Amino acid sequence: MLKKLRIVLLMCVLASATAMAQRLDHTWKPDILGRNFENMQIQQPDDYSGKVVSTVIRRLADCPSGGRAVLYVHGFNDYFFQSEMADSFAAHAIDFYAVDLRRYGRSILPGQRMFDVRNLNEYFQDIDSALSVMKAAGTDSVILMGHSTGGLITSYYMARQPSPMVSKLILNSPFLDWNLGKLERWIWAVDLLGAIAPNMKISQGDSDAYSSSLLKDKHGEWDYRKDWKLSHSPDVTAGWVRAIDRAQNYLHNHVDCIHVPILLMYSAKSYSGNEWTPEANQADAVLDVNDIRHYGLLLGNDVQPVKVVGGLHDLMLSAPGVRAALYPFIFRWLGAPKCSNSRE
Repeated sequence: MLKKLRIVLLMCVLASATAMAQRLDHTWKPDILGRNFENMQIQQPDDYSGKVVSTVIRRLADCPSGGRAVLYVHGFNDYFFQSEMADSFAAHAIDFYAVDLRRYGRSILPGQRMFDVRNLNEYFQDIDSALSVMKAAGTDSVILMGHSTGGLITSYYMARQPSPMVSKLILNSPFLDWNLGKLERWIWAVDLLGAIAPNMKISQGDSDAYSSSLLKDKHGEWDYRKDWKLSHSPDVTAGWVRAIDRAQNYLHNHVDCIHVPILLMYSAKSYSGNEWTPEANQADAVLDVNDIRHYGLLLGNDVQPVKVVGGLHDLMLSAPGVRAALYPFIFRWLGAPKCSNSRE
């Protein structure tokens, strides 16, 4: 009987490994970011929207990484395009990986509702698949990094289903609480609605202050695909609101639930205007920075808060002078000296 059980268990393990190998064919292809960047698309199990994929993007270190790498998770209405950030990690002997989550960026499939989600744990598969790719490439120590909604997702992941590969967490303006003013009192109702009518659309307004602070053809310095990162934040669904609200509430109610060191980064001030003004180029035009600090400090017992003067919502897209000060701080916190052959 014991022998039969061992055989059954072995067959299950082999079947699981085969299924994973089918999804992870380890075929890297040139990426849209050009030289030094490549990507791999991963087939995930079908969900309520049908077929879904995630995409892993990488930029290998300029000198031997010793098995150390970062995995970056983008925010809502976003995808990975921050090549300067990847180059900076690569110049400090850290392999850089990013994931375009299902229904985002490189992972958008025809006919899909972009950015939709019903439970943030859906993204755990995308993160775990990326970690499997990284492990197969020789990574054994991972710095998980998330921006905005990606910061909420990575925090939720580390609280609920952390991989032992992850040794540190970097949060870039994480979406740990709503920033809706008086409308926040009605979130519970939309949450409830999300359980029975998850596809109902919810407007996010028509402000373009944030995108105007980023785009080179407006008041910023960045180019990116506007069909993957829209100038006006699109409508979400009641199911999306429910997913965000439930993850935030879990973190609010489970103090010190993350057991790795956390670097918590946020702008020194918020910007609440719907129209662009010069002030929008020096502040977080999306979230309340006081909420970020308050809830971020509750995530673990080893949290390093960093208030970034002049920082945008995506701190890594802030003005050159801000980035010039922020990157060295990050790499000091990581204990990552620059490669001797780096031209950064």
